Amino acid sequence: MPIMNILENIPTKRIAVKLKPSAEKMVKRGHPWIFQDSITKLNVDDGNAGDLVIIYDNKKNNFLACGLYDPYSPIRVKLIQFKKSAQINDAWFVSKISEAYEIRKSLLETDTNSYRLIYGENDNLPGLIADVYDHVLVVKLYSHIWFPYLNWIISILIEISGCKTVVLRLSRLLQTKGETFGLHDGQVIFGTLDSEVVIFREYSVLFSANVIKGHKTGYFLDHRHNRKRVGELAKGKTVLDVFSYAGGFSVHALKGGAKDVISLDISRQALEMAQNNASLNNVKGNHSIMVADAFEGLQSLINQKKQFDIVVIDPPSFAKRESEILKAKNSYARLARLGVQLVVPNGILILASCSSRVIAEEFFEISEENILASGRYFSILEKTKHDIDHPITFPEGAYLKCGYYKIK
Repeated sequence: MPIMNILENIPTKRIAVKLKPSAEKMVKRGHPWIFQDSITKLNVDDGNAGDLVIIYDNKKNNFLACGLYDPYSPIRVKLIQFKKSAQINDAWFVSKISEAYEIRKSLLETDTNSYRLIYGENDNLPGLIADVYDHVLVVKLYSHIWFPYLNWIISILIEISGCKTVVLRLSRLLQTKGETFGLHDGQVIFGTLDSEVVIFREYSVLFSANVIKGHKTGYFLDHRHNRKRVGELAKGKTVLDVFSYAGGFSVHALKGGAKDVISLDISRQALEMAQNNASLNNVKGNHSIMVADAFEGLQSLINQKKQFDIVVIDPPSFAKRESEILKAKNSYARLARLGVQLVVPNGILILASCSSRVIAEEFFEISEENILASGRYFSILEKTKHDIDHPITFPEGAYLKCGYYKIK
């Protein structure tokens, strides 16, 4: 396989590390993070981003795991290989990326050409995301550790995905701290990009992603299965899509035969994307937009005595840090109380959360308690988590949860 030279060779060194017993125990369980305060012994004074770290156990000095050193993060070592030592070379990356692709292959048989090929830690590549939109691969780096290995990674991703174009996205941290070796956010590093807006298919439904300026890599792929499910439930129905962003649920509902859909979001720009996405598809139902803060918009619809057959409430993460957890739980409670008032008898309320700090059990309990507090009963149709291209291999990797409630 020809290796691309996106960057000049960046030298790395090997670092030997020992850990506190509690951290050693977590490594033995396969947890991919080692925090700075867990390290008791380091055989160098200074490590560079991407240096290979070997973890030895304290009792017998046996190999436990290896990872990459990140001087810019409190997660000082991000682990990539456990229990059995391995050469971290092009063959290792071929093995890991091939394993990830095999997990996703069944998705590509469903008239879908957009998927997450690499999901960070969950595919043994922490801080690295690779999303495919048709023939365009968008690689987003959240850690400096990958720069020394980028030539291998990009070459192998192209070979395995068959993509013709690669766009590099850099997290805010990478744009503001440390060396990026002349690379910048939104850079086309392979092939040509005719337009920054790429059209792709999701279960035969067409969407667009701005791969240069859009959030994350241009679109949110994790809710794919839930969007499809809403489409299956929507025939002849009225639908309210709250926090609609680019209209994922709205467009699937319209494609599924919904007669009337309202997309509600605080961003007019996002709602214009939703309208554009609807126009890409042959849909007959009425689609209208509502520019409003979600809480105020929901209350306004309640005041107007509006009700819908299906209400979808899918907010952004409310708890990005520990101090925000209580506020997030209160917000989920408010949304459940407001949302249930807008559902017709025997209609469906769909409540979702992408806050990893609020675990699924807590989120579903909050949702259900507050539906009941409204004086209405419900039956649970289903509860879902991540789609197939977002596998979960450690607790913090799980963030998405979605409950479907039939409101009596």
